[in-house]
Amino acid sequence: MKDKTIDYVLRTTWLSVQKMYNEEASKFGSTMATGFTLLSIDPEKGTPSTALGPKMGMEATSLSRILKTMEEKGLITRKPNPKDGRGVIICLTDFGIEKRDYSREKVLMFNEAIRNNVSEEQLKNFYEVAEVINDMVCNKKIYNQSDS
Repeated sequence: MKDKTIDYVLRTTWLSVQKMYNEEASKFGSTMATGFTLLSIDPEKGTPSTALGPKMGMEATSLSRILKTMEEKGLITRKPNPKDGRGVIICLTDFGIEKRDYSREKVLMFNEAIRNNVSEEQLKNFYEVAEVINDMVCNKKIYNQSDS
């Protein structure tokens, strides 16, 4: 374990989780990205398209492709934003809500399985370390922009 870098453990763990979710989603003709997007949209009021990308930590171009596919599959509709004439609200269809509930169930199942196999202390430590890493990366505490 000591030969593995923190980056390596993060990357390989996330890739394993991503693969697991994609395998599960593919059984229903979907992807992990679609499930994540469904979970990020407010099921009652919808979500402004401009807020969705930052909420998910995604670039607009990647999100646009996902939304186009979701619209073609009948999971979402786009409605004009009454507060901003130029904006669009992404709303879930009944089918989208059904698939959102399914995605939520799978995420909760994953969380329960992990909680059943690690102690509360281990989980608390995991969250603390993840928070430190995220803070350091987001606040550019590792590489300064002037280094490049």
